[in-house]
Amino acid sequence: MSVSIQDVVRLDATDPVGLASGDLEPGTELDVDGAIVRVIDAIPRGHKLALVDLPAGTEVRKYGQPIGLALRDIAAGEHVHEHNLRSLSRAGAAHAVDPTLTGAGSEPAPSGSRPQRTFDGILRADGRVGTRNYVGILSSVNCSATVVRRIAAAFAVPGALDEFPGVDGVIAITHGTGCGLAADGEGLALLRRTLAGYARHPNVGAVVLVGLGCEINQISALTEDLGPVQPLVIQDLGGSAATVRAGVEQVRALLPSVAASAQRSPQPTSALVLGLNCGGSDAWSGVTANPVLGAAVDRLVAAGGTAVLGETPEIQGAAHLLTRRAASPQVAQELLELVAWWERYASADGGSLDNNPSPGNRAGGITTIEEKSLGAVAKGGSTQLRAVYRYAQTVTEHGLVFMDTPGYDPVSVTGIVAGGANVVCFTTGRGSVFGCRPAPSIKLATTTALYQRMVDDMDFDCGAVIERGASVSELGEALFEEILAVASGRPTKSEEFGFGDEEFVPWQLGAVL
Repeated sequence: MSVSIQDVVRLDATDPVGLASGDLEPGTELDVDGAIVRVIDAIPRGHKLALVDLPAGTEVRKYGQPIGLALRDIAAGEHVHEHNLRSLSRAGAAHAVDPTLTGAGSEPAPSGSRPQRTFDGILRADGRVGTRNYVGILSSVNCSATVVRRIAAAFAVPGALDEFPGVDGVIAITHGTGCGLAADGEGLALLRRTLAGYARHPNVGAVVLVGLGCEINQISALTEDLGPVQPLVIQDLGGSAATVRAGVEQVRALLPSVAASAQRSPQPTSALVLGLNCGGSDAWSGVTANPVLGAAVDRLVAAGGTAVLGETPEIQGAAHLLTRRAASPQVAQELLELVAWWERYASADGGSLDNNPSPGNRAGGITTIEEKSLGAVAKGGSTQLRAVYRYAQTVTEHGLVFMDTPGYDPVSVTGIVAGGANVVCFTTGRGSVFGCRPAPSIKLATTTALYQRMVDDMDFDCGAVIERGASVSELGEALFEEILAVASGRPTKSEEFGFGDEEFVPWQLGAVL
């Protein structure tokens, strides 16, 4: 039995491994640059096989970059995975990162050399631009979460918002914390920053705050930053049922003004802040969906917009690809300090950042954190890295920026949206179902098979890169147009299904007391 090299994808000429385009059976013969490689093991689609002999201790490369060390001698044709490949971080090997290599990212063309693009956005009184128009109901503490959900539910029944066209919904923004933490600690400051980011979000036309009364996260501390917001406090209003009634009346009073603000008009793409995230990654994520998203990001940045890359644990082993593109040595150093913090954070519990790839990631062909990271950073395209932000910090810089977030998808996207992202692009290889109201979430499938299998969840098929030979640039252009259409009001699959309320998950730091 014999097949051609087209059945194996070699991502860089220097790579000693390739990816199986389909399931490969033992005994299959591959023609690799004129040399015959006989497959020794059963190789699942997307998994790595050795194209040459790899002695124990050899540095194994993918994308032309190191992803791990061979644990033992690996013969050409063998399956390369957890049983014979170790992460560089677990092996104690240092990742070579030179923070002085900055500014190497490509810069967008001068504005006069490209046509100006717009989208139909919602211009707020303070100059911010929304892509959606929600009433948000925020809980200060877990104790008020049920009341918040009851208030929102009153407006989820059919016909409840028919009088208010242009209002996309009334959303409950609840969480599982707000008390039992230090009143002067980092955890409370981070929670308040996240809640304030959602309350001030350009996709939120009005906000209602609901607290219990005795919690650590006092609602008065939030209202100081939010202006004329009338809070509802359960203990002051006489209990839960009374607060639900008061909340429903308050929302009804707000709806006419929220509807009046819903007029869409042409807005510059510089008003777009695109959140980037990947979840349920597989071996094709770094080959199709993430590079396609990166190509769209380059177009957005060239048009004056902003893209926010996050998931700090998932740049381990790939940080050098970002620091060499940093706009200044300071930006590079800030990024390296974040990676160092996460290494200490993981090791404090006896763990390693190589624990990040999930069972689903590994089943999809990803073996090490370096391999996952090299694919993940492709979402950021090729332009300069302009700034580094803390979790949920308001993003003010235009261009490609980085935000410190965990790799866990809901927590990561929550921080990015709190920072101001008014659209999210979410790549997936295993099939993550995700939404993040108030920001619409566009889900990109890495393969056509996944897109077709989960067509009710996936918005964009990136599998044409490997299935039909489409160029990453061509699909990046199509995705850029999709982003503009969604920003202009086209609903995403997750919006149609109703995802978004349960995906608000602030990062919880500090001791639970």
